[in-house]
Amino acid sequence: MRRVSKGMARDSKVIPLPFKARKGIVKPYRHPVTRGGEFTSLELCAGAGGQAIALERAGFRHIALVELDRHACSTLRENSARHKLQWNVLEEDLRHFSGAPYANRVDLLAGGLPCPPFSRAGKQFGEDDERNLWPTALRIIEEIRPKTVMFENVRGILDTVFEDFRQKFQHASQLAEYNTAWELLNASDFGVPQLRPRVVFIAIRKDAASAWSWHDRRSTEPQTVGEALYDLMAESGWTGAKRWAERADFIAPTIVGGSHKHGGPDLGPVRARNEWMSLDVDGGGIADSPPNRRHAGSPKLTLRMVARLQGFPDGWEFSGGKTAAYRQIGNAFPPPAAEAVARRIAELLRASSRSSSLTQSG
Repeated sequence: MRRVSKGMARDSKVIPLPFKARKGIVKPYRHPVTRGGEFTSLELCAGAGGQAIALERAGFRHIALVELDRHACSTLRENSARHKLQWNVLEEDLRHFSGAPYANRVDLLAGGLPCPPFSRAGKQFGEDDERNLWPTALRIIEEIRPKTVMFENVRGILDTVFEDFRQKFQHASQLAEYNTAWELLNASDFGVPQLRPRVVFIAIRKDAASAWSWHDRRSTEPQTVGEALYDLMAESGWTGAKRWAERADFIAPTIVGGSHKHGGPDLGPVRARNEWMSLDVDGGGIADSPPNRRHAGSPKLTLRMVARLQGFPDGWEFSGGKTAAYRQIGNAFPPPAAEAVARRIAELLRASSRSSSLTQSG
């Protein structure tokens, strides 16, 4: 049975249980990077490329990826070259970015807008927070007039305290002739081996596609941390890897990425570290390498391990030092979850295109 540790009780209610038992240690999942091309997309606050990978696999070709952080931009450029993705990475402040050159050229405007204004881990200043980029995103929507919109954020944005904010944003989007919806998704429903409830804002231009509808939230059974990371833990010959994997028979708690002002290369504050310890993982830091043959005690995760728990392909490299790389990984939208949403959007766009073709031919 897939288990959720006692320390994760606050989030466990959003995870469908029980999971089917799976015997033994299985090979970890792999998510190859592929090139899209059927539809066009433009991404805001692209980060390390988690959502960008997902859109590529769902059939979208990026016109541009906008990101301010220099380390994340380097990550995007280097992986674009490595995987022959030909991404156009724009390193600039979103507040100064103009969508006018891309007007009526974008099928999907996506983005992972900054989470700190709405995160329960912070003070939740919401729209009064200087990091709130939702008004900027609305301006860009009006400039570009994309057929669809997909913005990801933390679960806290659905808290009652932000109800007025959500209604104002929806109202502004509706005035711009978009149908809108808020979706609460769990990354574990899409094969990601961690708790990670994320909220997705969807907007569909009324003249471009059908109104948003969702279906079949559970697509892939998630692995436990032990199943997902066993081969990496055993990479340097650690004799205790299999016993550790059997003890780590839980889905991971939500990985905490931290902000540019707070958070370092560790798995979060005391509460989060206690949750990780229930999986026999030392959350007090990020290791430079897997445990050696004679390692004793609870192991730490490496950057590669954390990236796999987020759903990044193993071949994805991260630029910058350990702190910069960990923040990029921890703040990402897990690719398998983002891909599921993007594929649904692609379905709506195809259906709309077929309907339009039939109308014109008739």
